[in-house]
Amino acid sequence: MEKIIYGIQQLGIGVRDAAEGFKWYGTMLGADVKVFDDSNVATYMAPYMGGKPHRKRAILAANLQGGSCCEIWQFEDRTPQPPKEEINIGDLGIYAAKIKAKDIREAFGEMENKGIRLLSEVLYDPVGLPFFYMEDLYGNKLQVVEAKDWFKPDKRHSTGGVYGCIIGVSDIDRSRKLYSDLLGYDTVIYDETDIFPDLASLKGADRKLRRVLLSHSAERTGSMAALLGRSQLELVQLTDDTPRRIFADRYWGDLGFIHLCFDIHGMEALKAECAAAGFPFTVESDSGFKMGEAAGHWSYLEDPDGTLIEFVETKKIPLVKKWNWYLHLEKRNPHKPLPRWMIRALAMNREKF
Repeated sequence: MEKIIYGIQQLGIGVRDAAEGFKWYGTMLGADVKVFDDSNVATYMAPYMGGKPHRKRAILAANLQGGSCCEIWQFEDRTPQPPKEEINIGDLGIYAAKIKAKDIREAFGEMENKGIRLLSEVLYDPVGLPFFYMEDLYGNKLQVVEAKDWFKPDKRHSTGGVYGCIIGVSDIDRSRKLYSDLLGYDTVIYDETDIFPDLASLKGADRKLRRVLLSHSAERTGSMAALLGRSQLELVQLTDDTPRRIFADRYWGDLGFIHLCFDIHGMEALKAECAAAGFPFTVESDSGFKMGEAAGHWSYLEDPDGTLIEFVETKKIPLVKKWNWYLHLEKRNPHKPLPRWMIRALAMNREKF
């Protein structure tokens, strides 16, 4: 069976209150479609949670304008812990989510009117692409960037879903063996080393950094690729100091960005390819694992600095839960995109806050 990567499925966000987090991302950023809402005991991830299972709640929230989902994740049997020190850009792990916008100045004005904490004005990256930084209600960094691909434009919101993320690494060239060679982010938009004035509002940006912005030359195809769309990863390396690990001495599921997840087909082929490249799976579910109303086969590996990358081979998702209408993906041609009307039916699961 061949490996297919459909795109980034979701970015995991550890929060104190999943319902509160879902409401914020739904009302502020338009991620108001509840794909699943799962309260259960997380058993497989015990190695990353102090060696024992913990009860959790996870809500998968989608924005049907296009882009990847947010998995809003909450411990239900312990108090999630914040980082012991304020995070610097260049620290190891997922530093910020990239959120796609149709027009950067329209998005800036909308976020300003909503009272979201803005960390910068509209600025320009090393190749002149506009962006701005802001924070979610928990202080997580969000970089809003312009994108051209949209699934179902909606005038209610200027932003779509997740467009990728910024990841702190210790050695960009070593990390690209995973992100470029295995995951397909083979196109370099820029590769610059400097003290960057466009990052001046971020803690730690007064140090020399290497930044590499990556995209993918191959268009994502099949299944939900039309909704998930294109994406970018920015790798950031601190060149003249020692970075800290963002999740040092904390559990997976504690506060912050806990993993980056890819929607895939062909788990066994992917497992073999990753192992051969020196990135073996560290956790793997059974093939029919259930997440609320959804089901699939999932696994995790670590990037060279321990950042967790998840893969999900989706078997079943609820299209219209109140009608008991489910989509069984394992019965479909993995190369064939789902009909757009079928994906749009997910709007029936939109939450009215």
